[in-house]
Amino acid sequence: MEMYVDIACRSLFRYGEELCGDKAQITTTEDSVIAVLSDGLGSGVKANILSTLTSSILATMLHEGAAIEQAVETVVNTLPVCSERNLAYSTFSVLQIFHDGNAYLVEFDNPPCIYIRDGKVLELESQQREVAGKKITESHFKVQHGDVITLISDGMIYAGAGEALNFGWNWNAVSKWLAKITLKEHSAPRLASSLSQAVNELYLEKPGDDSTDLVVKIMPKSVINLLSGPPMKMEDDATMVHDFMTTPGKKIISGGTSSNIVARILHRKAQTLLETATEKIPPVSRLDGINLVTEGVVTLGYAVELLKEYKENQLNLDPLFFQRLDEQNGAAMIARMLLEECSALNLFIGTARNAAHQNEGMPSDIGIKLKVLDELCSVVRSLGKRVDKYYY
Repeated sequence: MEMYVDIACRSLFRYGEELCGDKAQITTTEDSVIAVLSDGLGSGVKANILSTLTSSILATMLHEGAAIEQAVETVVNTLPVCSERNLAYSTFSVLQIFHDGNAYLVEFDNPPCIYIRDGKVLELESQQREVAGKKITESHFKVQHGDVITLISDGMIYAGAGEALNFGWNWNAVSKWLAKITLKEHSAPRLASSLSQAVNELYLEKPGDDSTDLVVKIMPKSVINLLSGPPMKMEDDATMVHDFMTTPGKKIISGGTSSNIVARILHRKAQTLLETATEKIPPVSRLDGINLVTEGVVTLGYAVELLKEYKENQLNLDPLFFQRLDEQNGAAMIARMLLEECSALNLFIGTARNAAHQNEGMPSDIGIKLKVLDELCSVVRSLGKRVDKYYY
């Protein structure tokens, strides 16, 4: 089954704390993706150390092929004992999804994962057993396209207790709410953000506990092909356009010269959509057979800024971020496609200098463009997506 595991997480810090006592960690192996969510005992610095140690040990050992028994035993023997409660661990959930669709879940004292398919909450078959003196719950199952699996810390299910709600937002309420939202929001980043925002509102924006959600969305693999810049040799125009058009996936053209080349080779005409222009970002164009046509370096630069903002602040993302991402300008459209509709990016890069952009004393446009494209590749890779580049 060709699939892509889209993962996003959000954390709310306990009100008054500068560090979060929850820790999410994601790692990949040759045949799987592993997601770990750990909740350290208490809050603040101590909880942060406990959860960071737990998630790091589990993620590293499982990545290296260790059995869960070894990993749990190492956690139990490594973490310091809390003198107040005489407990020496943090709670955790570990989800491993293999490329063939098989999945494994192990949970220790965290709230049960929320498994949603087609807008309905499913109950996973599970077994309990003892490992290193601790009772863990295990599940083996098969995922399908569209499935949403959410790991949560206990702060998520106590939201509003004594304030917005008498008894807090319990597991059943969270599950039902999230199931409805999956019918409206279709990417892991938006689902994680929506759930975190709802919890924050129930806490009246003063969370009584660290609250983290880690959302996994199973999606079909989706390739995006982006062409930017004319080839070094004009006789390679047709080759570049052929490679771009015959590679499966959605198509983005970045640059006026680039769109003119594609239009000429394909005998089509581009139409500029002036209403999509903003004060800083040039308008997009329409070209038959192409999903998106934008201006070049300026638009790409703003798209990179949006993706960097998401990457650098994803645990505590500004709720208004997705409003900016949904704007109908070229930069937001590129960023939205790469964040929410892309599992792999192919870049078709022309290396000719654009004579129209040459100014005495200014750096060459090709140098600027390649720098922006390198930044784009870097941030897209950091989001867990494959990137391949082809030069002409």
